[in-house]
Amino acid sequence: MKRMISPKDARLKQNQIKSNKKDKKGREELEVRNVPQASSALFFAYNTQLGPPFYVIVDTNFINFSIQNKLDVFQSMMDCLYAKCIPCITDCVMGELEKLGPKFRVALRIAKDPRFERLPCMHKGTYADDCIVNRVTEHKCYIVATCDRDLKRRIRKIPGVPIMYLSQHRYSIERMPDAYGAPRQ
Repeated sequence: MKRMISPKDARLKQNQIKSNKKDKKGREELEVRNVPQASSALFFAYNTQLGPPFYVIVDTNFINFSIQNKLDVFQSMMDCLYAKCIPCITDCVMGELEKLGPKFRVALRIAKDPRFERLPCMHKGTYADDCIVNRVTEHKCYIVATCDRDLKRRIRKIPGVPIMYLSQHRYSIERMPDAYGAPRQ
């Protein structure tokens, strides 16, 4: 008795052409890979560029919360990290503080302190969160001081960048292995 070849048999010419097309699509999808280069500053998740004096980029709401909790920005940072800290403020953060008006003039006066290092911005707009995230992804030598949940979430996606925030009326820091001011877990 003769056997019949099924219509889905791989030896048929139509089925070979279909399978070749599927293989080519699969290969094209596999070949295209775009992996961002890891920063040379990182040793696994540890950032080797961080060291005293620490450069801390300060966000708008961090200054406001420090005022509400009656904390001196310079002294509290030094108490948290046990080292010299240089708070940095971008032009975008200064723009945000100026836009907030007279209610936040104390925060603006603190931000204009000569001990704060000014970081010039070369981009359009004054949205401080994007500015801070872009600067930190380019240069991983900064600690970001913020109390903003969305900004924290965005910065956690960037490896090797510690976040300073306020908790229990003092500054704490996360994602920094040798920080003594970090919260106990």
